[in-house]
Amino acid sequence: MIVAAHSAAPATGPGPVAIGTAAADPRRWLVLAVIAVAQLMVVLDLTVMNLALPSAQNALKFTAADRQWVVTAYALSFGGLLLFCGRLADLIGRKVTFLTGLVGFAAASAVGGAAVDFSMLVTARACQGVFGALLAPSALSLLATTFKDPRERAKAFGVYGAVAAAGGGLGLLVGGALTSYLSWRWCMYVNVLIAAVAVVGGALLVGRQQRTPGGRLDVPGVVTVSGGMFCLVYGFSNAASHNSWRTPSAWGLLVAGAGLLIVFALWQSRAAQPLLPPRVVLDRNRAGAYLTVLTIGAATFGVFLFLIYYMQVTLGYSAVRSGVALLPMVALSGIMATLGNTRLMPRFGPKPMVVAGMLLNAGGMVWLTRIGVHSGYASTLLGPIMVTGAGMGLIFGMVAATGTFGVAPQDAGVASASINTGQQLGGSIGTALLNTIAAGAGAHYLAGHGRGRPTPQLLQAAAVHSDITVFWWCAGIFAAGAVVCGALLRRGPLTRQGERPASEPSPLAATAGR
Repeated sequence: MIVAAHSAAPATGPGPVAIGTAAADPRRWLVLAVIAVAQLMVVLDLTVMNLALPSAQNALKFTAADRQWVVTAYALSFGGLLLFCGRLADLIGRKVTFLTGLVGFAAASAVGGAAVDFSMLVTARACQGVFGALLAPSALSLLATTFKDPRERAKAFGVYGAVAAAGGGLGLLVGGALTSYLSWRWCMYVNVLIAAVAVVGGALLVGRQQRTPGGRLDVPGVVTVSGGMFCLVYGFSNAASHNSWRTPSAWGLLVAGAGLLIVFALWQSRAAQPLLPPRVVLDRNRAGAYLTVLTIGAATFGVFLFLIYYMQVTLGYSAVRSGVALLPMVALSGIMATLGNTRLMPRFGPKPMVVAGMLLNAGGMVWLTRIGVHSGYASTLLGPIMVTGAGMGLIFGMVAATGTFGVAPQDAGVASASINTGQQLGGSIGTALLNTIAAGAGAHYLAGHGRGRPTPQLLQAAAVHSDITVFWWCAGIFAAGAVVCGALLRRGPLTRQGERPASEPSPLAATAGR
């Protein structure tokens, strides 16, 4: 999201643009509010619909086997089209793609809310994914091109990171309230209301955006990366639904997806105008940000799904109560994302934020392994929820700022899309991996402790054991992320070519002090 400040004239080369050559947009803070509203809609939708699924299944009479397609249809279109849509935003203008994404997402949500059968709902979800893939990178790159002053940019990305970090937990609360007090359909209709506000604000406040001069779409790149992402997401979804990696529909698609992505990577080094220019991902800090968001996407699945499942199924919490229970995580995520971007990263850079955030998350997961069948909220859950919220805030604030720092203006869209792609792919990996681990742990516990037909008490104990196993694995993923991502990121504050860290005096200042 953070790129070099842009001059009034369009940039023609890949290098950073000089600082201070363009006046600040007087409406930039209102633009930030519009972007935050749009981002909140996308983040909320990722979790709101999960809580609505049981009610939707009962109303539309589809099977449990079909239920996964309500989630998978969105993930396939969203994950497969992100890089394509990110580059499209650079080529035709980010305001156009931003508004188109908002209108399309709202229309698809309205159709989904009015669905009369399963096929209508799944089609609407797939369309949501298409327009979400257009909207998400457009919003990120708009933020990057709107804020040019480093201090203001830090505040803006702190707000954006707070929305990204806290939106998932807030979605659980909103989804639980809408499902319990209104209808599952309002989990779709609410997007129409949010999008209407963002569309009006975007049309009135966002200025005309520069297009990439002379740019052309890399069609072979689009085909290979979209096909590769489709196969990977679909393969991981099949592994999750079957709780097995041995089914041909899982490993066959994963092999095909990996092969297509290898072809895509080779093609990008040869293409005249590549879809994802190698210069975007070969920078150590940006690559570290993409790897960080992939790791977080994989492990965060354990935090939300299995923790929510434990609270609702084992402890008997309602959907609303489980959402309220996560409010401390939501609050601390927002606070730490803002604090990290405005205070910590300008001084220390992203490396210590990632390491600290990953270790906090790992500690929170280890703390959660103390859960039992009759655990209390204050004594067992509140502490790790708060620790994990703080860690998430530090990391999401860093990723939002580092993932596109220093890219050329014409690469802002595809760099922003790379962040969303990492998160989507990480979530798919985490879904498949942790679901399989949980199923195996529960079955192993029942086999070792059961004699004959399992009792309800034994089933509860097996469920808790599988949750604990997942939390241990999440702790390991976060700890590995602290080591690997921390090693990849450079030390010190983010600086552009020829720029000095804020703590280092300029030669003129040094001379004046003599």
